[in-house]
Amino acid sequence: MTEKKKGAARLPPGARVRAPQVLTALDALYPDARTELEFRTPFELLVATVLSAQATDVSVNAATPALFEAYPDAQAMSQAKAEDIEPLIRRIGLYRAKARNLAALARLLVERHRGEVPNDFDAVVALPGAGRKTANVVLSNAFGYPAIAVDTHVGRLARRLGLSTQTNPDKVELDLQRLFPRERWVFLHHALILHGRRVCAARKPECGACVMASFCPKVGVA
Repeated sequence: MTEKKKGAARLPPGARVRAPQVLTALDALYPDARTELEFRTPFELLVATVLSAQATDVSVNAATPALFEAYPDAQAMSQAKAEDIEPLIRRIGLYRAKARNLAALARLLVERHRGEVPNDFDAVVALPGAGRKTANVVLSNAFGYPAIAVDTHVGRLARRLGLSTQTNPDKVELDLQRLFPRERWVFLHHALILHGRRVCAARKPECGACVMASFCPKVGVA
């Protein structure tokens, strides 16, 4: 792994006190937290994660069985054109662009990595349709790499809980890495997503039903 981060900003007041409280609460609420994307191989996880950008996991999981039946690995998908993939993912947002990316990334996996998803941050980021979040999701779930993938839920909760003031996902990631033990990063990512979906929604957070209400500063909550 070659990726490094520099230039850390100051953490919000009280963040280091709240962080262990947040982790304790999440442990109690979501002890088995994991990705809700359905996959069997690193390749399937990579494809599902690319498809999940600006789309729900539910919509991705509904589309991938037929997609993976048609293209079970990178070698098979590398032979496909974008227009072959489009009908299989049509119900997912931005499906045309994602179909192009999937066809291209499959070809690169075959050309550069013998058809296998590389266990390397920079190599995954270099794939079409992938980025920092995709690399973190794939490497953490497929290879056990400690990472925090910052999506809209993780970013929102990090700010609302007073763990970060940043809006840039990369900077939010850095703040969370400074606050939580490295061995808990993957769990934290998944648990925050679940809490964001089930309790701490963007528009109408259920603060009255939240076990973290007593210490959450509710930043940005009217």
